[in-house]
Amino acid sequence: MTGRDPAGTRALVRSLLDRHWYDAVASLLAGSRTGPEARAAALARVARRVLDLDAEDFGAVAAQYDRPWADRLTDSAFPIEPRDERRGALGSLVPLYELMLEVLDLRAARGEPLQVVVTAHLIGEFLAQLAWETRLGHAGDPMRMAADVGGRWGSEDRRCPHSSAQRATARRALNACDGDRVGYTAYLDRFHSRLGDALAVCAMNHRTVAAGERPEVAQTCPNPCGFALEGDLAARRDLDARVRLALLYVESPLVALRHHAPVGHFFGVPSTAEISRAWVQTWERLSQPWADGCNPLLLDGPPGRPEPEEALPGMSALVSAVAGRTIGPGRVLRELGADIRAALDEEL
Repeated sequence: MTGRDPAGTRALVRSLLDRHWYDAVASLLAGSRTGPEARAAALARVARRVLDLDAEDFGAVAAQYDRPWADRLTDSAFPIEPRDERRGALGSLVPLYELMLEVLDLRAARGEPLQVVVTAHLIGEFLAQLAWETRLGHAGDPMRMAADVGGRWGSEDRRCPHSSAQRATARRALNACDGDRVGYTAYLDRFHSRLGDALAVCAMNHRTVAAGERPEVAQTCPNPCGFALEGDLAARRDLDARVRLALLYVESPLVALRHHAPVGHFFGVPSTAEISRAWVQTWERLSQPWADGCNPLLLDGPPGRPEPEEALPGMSALVSAVAGRTIGPGRVLRELGADIRAALDEEL
């Protein structure tokens, strides 16, 4: 560790790693060119990007490392090329949600309320798609959507209750992987996060659940297409319930904090107390009994897999209930932290 007190640097790095300050470790080790310190610095830069959920190049970054966390990181990313063999978060959103739950907890542990709010907002972005994953067998992958939908999906038929934005999204989701990388990237940037909204309308159709049985959360469909009626009634009602729970979260007081939290200003950042109050209010709404007794959070279903001190108690239970399977915080960042520590220990 040229130019530094090696023992002092290692002690400081260990202290930062214990508190998950991977970005600070990257800055401390900046300028390292060779040896274990350089390897630790490179890993710390990866950890910083993961903590920021800077997923654009997750796959390319992970490809440089033959480690279990790298494999999981690739699974959390959206593929760079439209027809990549490895589909990542288009194939399944579970690894991405495990990563977001881990980031949420670590941001809270670091005392960063704004980042907690931002991450909580991101958790809502694809939640309805996560609910549909059990039905589709994928996470709304445009390469497979055409085989799973039909009828009025993506059309201008006025019997379809989709909004103009939802129609555009539905249409683009059918062919986003058929063209070049530019068009595919534009779809991911502008449309893919809306796909869950379009699918939610199809799930909440009047042939599956009658008006008044469950919370009214968004537009429903009075004229469902055939694909929305596939499967038995119990499975369709289960999907409807999980989609409604997802939409209740999206419209919750916690997510609303994001819209009132300016970035780049010196005021308005939610306090930890405000986040706690918003989460309590959110949980009270999410856990209200429904008229038909089928709120997924109140049924015997897949439990969450929280850390001992989950930042927002019940968040993993919510994600698990929406997904229809157990999902909890992952270990990608913690494993990266262990590898940073091991790289520095090579000098001893």
